[in-house]
Amino acid sequence: MARLYSLFSSSKGNATFVGTPEGGILIDCGVSTRRLTLAMERCGLPMDAIRAIFITHDHSDHIEGLKVLTKKCRVPVYAEPETRKHIMEWEKIADNDLMQDLVQDVTVCGMNVMPFATSHDTVQSCGFRITAEDGTACAVCTDLGTVTDSVHEALTGCRMVLLEANYDDAMLSHGYYPPALKARIRSDHGHLSNVQCAEEARRLVETGTVHLLLGHLSQDNNTPQKAGAAVENALCGLRRGRDYLLNIAKPETDGEMTVF
Repeated sequence: MARLYSLFSSSKGNATFVGTPEGGILIDCGVSTRRLTLAMERCGLPMDAIRAIFITHDHSDHIEGLKVLTKKCRVPVYAEPETRKHIMEWEKIADNDLMQDLVQDVTVCGMNVMPFATSHDTVQSCGFRITAEDGTACAVCTDLGTVTDSVHEALTGCRMVLLEANYDDAMLSHGYYPPALKARIRSDHGHLSNVQCAEEARRLVETGTVHLLLGHLSQDNNTPQKAGAAVENALCGLRRGRDYLLNIAKPETDGEMTVF
């Protein structure tokens, strides 16, 4: 059975492994190879389990460790066309021949990986829906300012969804960020608030999603308690642990994984 390991999840670095110790995919590499290797080991995952790398977008907290990693793990790196161009222009990969245009779904280790467009302040941004051989699916969906109809369609039917809950609006309002940055975060090309996340979480649970993993929490403008409470409030009438499972992705893994 396929598993999702949230290795790193925050504004300081992101990486998610989907698969098994025998093989799978890495989504994003926003941390050093040394830190990634230690996180993989903590989860019982050898580095040679990474059979392909998928990039959501070109911000540093998603690609910073890619160049060194691709010196060690010479596997295909998939990114949407504009993201691929930036990665190569900025010399963020060890060998340009490893880069592959992601224009449709790809199958790796028996898993079908389908990109879907997201709304974020970069040249091109996407999330991923991953369907295992037994037909069960999960999705990784962070770094988006709004849940469009196409995003919701891509998430619908997934047994598990890693969904962004970036900020608490009150914390952002009273925080130290300058007005322009606050406006950027709140925009349709910024990040999802706890309330926006909770609204989508309810829609997903009502259509069959069983496990929600809240990710990419701002360490300045959110807390796990606030993010979790927002989703629980939106799912009032449903019982956590019975009707749905809810967890918060840690900034760095302590070895946890989820079977989907």
